[in-house]
Amino acid sequence: ALVALTFPASAWATNGYFTHGASIKEKALAGAGAAFSQDTLAAANNPAGMVWQGARYDVGATLFSPMREYSAEGGPSNFCAGPMGPCSFSIGDGDQSIDSENEAFLIPHFGYNWLLDNGNTVGISVFGNGGMNTEYKDGTASIFNGATFVTADGTYGDGTAGVDLSQLFIATTYSAKINDTSSWGISGIVAYQRFEAKGLGNFAAFSTDPDNLTNNDHDTSTGIGVRFGYQAEIKPGIRFGVAYQPEIDMSEFDDYSGLFAEDGDFNIPSNFTIGMAFDVGSNNGVLVIDLQQINYEDVKAVSNPIEPLTDGSCMANPATGGTGDGCLGGDDGAGFGWEDITVVKIGYQWQVDDWTWRVGYSDGDQPIPSSEVTFNILAPGVMTKHVTFGLTKQIDANSELDFAFMYAPTEEVDGTNTFDEAQEIELEMNQYELAFSYNRRF
Repeated sequence: ALVALTFPASAWATNGYFTHGASIKEKALAGAGAAFSQDTLAAANNPAGMVWQGARYDVGATLFSPMREYSAEGGPSNFCAGPMGPCSFSIGDGDQSIDSENEAFLIPHFGYNWLLDNGNTVGISVFGNGGMNTEYKDGTASIFNGATFVTADGTYGDGTAGVDLSQLFIATTYSAKINDTSSWGISGIVAYQRFEAKGLGNFAAFSTDPDNLTNNDHDTSTGIGVRFGYQAEIKPGIRFGVAYQPEIDMSEFDDYSGLFAEDGDFNIPSNFTIGMAFDVGSNNGVLVIDLQQINYEDVKAVSNPIEPLTDGSCMANPATGGTGDGCLGGDDGAGFGWEDITVVKIGYQWQVDDWTWRVGYSDGDQPIPSSEVTFNILAPGVMTKHVTFGLTKQIDANSELDFAFMYAPTEEVDGTNTFDEAQEIELEMNQYELAFSYNRRF
């Protein structure tokens, strides 16, 4: 409860806005571990793995550092198709490059597992599974009102622009052995979201509810979900795991009902993971391979394209706000245009005396098409590749220290400004992450 109450705003933006891994040991393996669970944060990947952990706890924190930047070249032109109705804006005055503020985030995690008399377990895992935080304090926009250009401060001409989305998951897991080599598990999930948007006032003409579009401080959203898992050793030294989490229905962000489609609806998308683990070589070597699918297209606020703001689905009105299902906040309202992604994760670990070493690599699809760069300045979740390293130091028979490091090399996505066809926008990001944890068996 204490962790839940003090959990800070998260800034995950690795596989879309999902973290590449919750467990420290899995983080060091590029997030792989559906078939090979090693601690009490395993429930975030596969609840079936909790029964093999026995009675123990894990506590730790991650220092996450995303470096976000956008640049705009070309324009401004008198292209008319945007939120000033009928004409719109260019970002900058032809050439602009701006870094986001907030480049370091401390994110705690906690897990505890109880061993029952029948050999099964009940556990609780507290972790952040996703989020996004951007804040662009500098920059200008050149707004064309049909006769002349007006220069205004801010990426979208309304001062400091950005979003702050954090997600907290509290998973209570029951896991049971089917036999000596297989298990199943189920997690009941309490999900909590916190969101704020700033600097979007010039989109008011395209919003069904302009008063609940932007600059309304933080709003919260809650929901209850479930995650299922299964693990088995199908042959000696070969293990299989699978887990599935259906879409989690969240309460609406009422203070941003004029931004997100369906009156502020922002559910957590369904996702599943399939994994294999193989004992390889000497020194207790284990090769792990996971395939993860994240279905961002479940959520209209995330997956709907920006196109409805320019294709006639929304009739802009600067005085009263927009009308039509394609308007921001509408039933089919414009969004960020994210696509479903598939991520392949590969890791290898081996043991030398009291040390266990890990390396990993993951590669996934790009969730942001080039046609969606204009709005995704706010949410540049462009990362596709991650390189990881980690280790565990055995302290005594019952306790360990874990460490993981992640580097996501620079990724770029560029495309045309939706509201000025003479301008190209490029999104760019790279990331670093350090994670530590302490665990103890009892």
